[in-house]
Amino acid sequence: MAKSVRKKSTPSGEVKTINPLVNGSFNEKAARSVMSLIKEKGIKIIDLKFNDMPGLWQHFSIPATELKDMPDLTRSIWVDGIGFDGSSIRGFQKIQESDMIMIPDPSTAVIDPVCEVPTLSMICDIYDPLTRKAYSRDPRYIAKKAEKHLKDTGIADTVYFGPEAEFFIFNSIRFDQTENSGYYFIDSNEADWNTGRDENPNLGYKIRFKEGYFPVPPHDSMQDLRSRIILKMIEAGINIEVHHHEVATAGQCEIDIKYNSLTKMADDLLLYKYIIKNMAKQNGMVATFMPKPLFADNGSGMHCHQSLWKDGKNLFFDKDGYALLSQTAKYYIGGLLKHANSLMAFCAPTTNSYKRLVPGYEAPVNLVYSARNRSAAVRIPMYTDNPKSKRIEFRPPDPSCNGYLAFSAMLMAGLDGIKNKIDPGEPTDTDLFELNEEELSKIATVPSSLRRAIDALEADHEYLLQGGVFTKDVIDIWIEYKRKREIDPVRMRPHPYEFYLYFDI
Repeated sequence: MAKSVRKKSTPSGEVKTINPLVNGSFNEKAARSVMSLIKEKGIKIIDLKFNDMPGLWQHFSIPATELKDMPDLTRSIWVDGIGFDGSSIRGFQKIQESDMIMIPDPSTAVIDPVCEVPTLSMICDIYDPLTRKAYSRDPRYIAKKAEKHLKDTGIADTVYFGPEAEFFIFNSIRFDQTENSGYYFIDSNEADWNTGRDENPNLGYKIRFKEGYFPVPPHDSMQDLRSRIILKMIEAGINIEVHHHEVATAGQCEIDIKYNSLTKMADDLLLYKYIIKNMAKQNGMVATFMPKPLFADNGSGMHCHQSLWKDGKNLFFDKDGYALLSQTAKYYIGGLLKHANSLMAFCAPTTNSYKRLVPGYEAPVNLVYSARNRSAAVRIPMYTDNPKSKRIEFRPPDPSCNGYLAFSAMLMAGLDGIKNKIDPGEPTDTDLFELNEEELSKIATVPSSLRRAIDALEADHEYLLQGGVFTKDVIDIWIEYKRKREIDPVRMRPHPYEFYLYFDI
């Protein structure tokens, strides 16, 4: 058995893939190139990573000698893979069917940018050892199927995603939940609540609530750390466009990655999170992609820019269209808006996500589209009239999502809009925050809770099953996992603020 690997780009820039499960071969050239890199760079450890269903990288490591001593590549890690216990991975197998195998994708090989010991990191694909088939619940496999389905439709050959993932870097975090207590405590040296703290000395440069966009240092205490982070990202092959402090106090940041194709962008997003978390830790701090860790200040979103291309042409551009949008792009928007409720089950997949997606504030909860308007769920950036830059921006997602699943789900919703010519209606260019209650009541919004998003997914998921991209078992396990492991446990625990409201009743 082998895996899907990438071959060199064709002259058009399209990346071809081969699936050894089908043709019985594998990319020996890429594998040997990795083995040469191991020798050239003095690599000591091979780290093999894969993604669980909720979206966290899992890994284990082997000595580099395990690859160096494999002259026969046809019976090696590249073909036979390495076994692991699938029942111990969130969203994967039951105990009686736990044996799984992973096979590294040599195209993802990168020298780990944060490990002290020389380490080569590779992302793996997951397979069933008995059927020798790709595993239906492997999020990366779902992303690959989404890209293949796009080509099979004939609508386009490439989808590009450009996520803007926001995050916080705190100086400390403490939290606990027991039978008789529950609390969290966050602290940050630049937080507004520390203006009066005795810091021996307190120099006073704290960021006021909602004033973190974009003051220079010394207010922005994260400048050098973010710069060191992006240099590590560039070293690891991630294309970075910009970094800056974000709106909230207490170390909210944003680092923007240059757009890329769906699966590659999801790969990069995991590496992005990995580098940020580890660089923060190395500097005695802690990073979180939790959507809403702070009360009374902005949460962290992940606005997703996206566009469809065919034969090197951007299908979303029309010089005569509204905001330079083509009809294809408008139908794509129609699909996003129609399926937004069920999309949120993958794009805003935590109970905490809905502390950010609250109507009446600055969150993009309104299911309308507009040029430039950040109060709409879909915004059309207007920075340039370059046809290559025309894209739509879907704003409700947040960085707690699994990129493989969220990007795939958005693509499938957009394709459903194109195939069924779903009209998104007229754009809404007014400031939605200025509308009165009666006017707002006529505008649909995203779900108000994860429970409602999961209920919506249960009722509306046929569009995700097209082309076999998502499978029924993936939808079912996602719904079951979210209800049993997240929604119910949060629902059953007393909230600290409830004591303030109700203890003296």
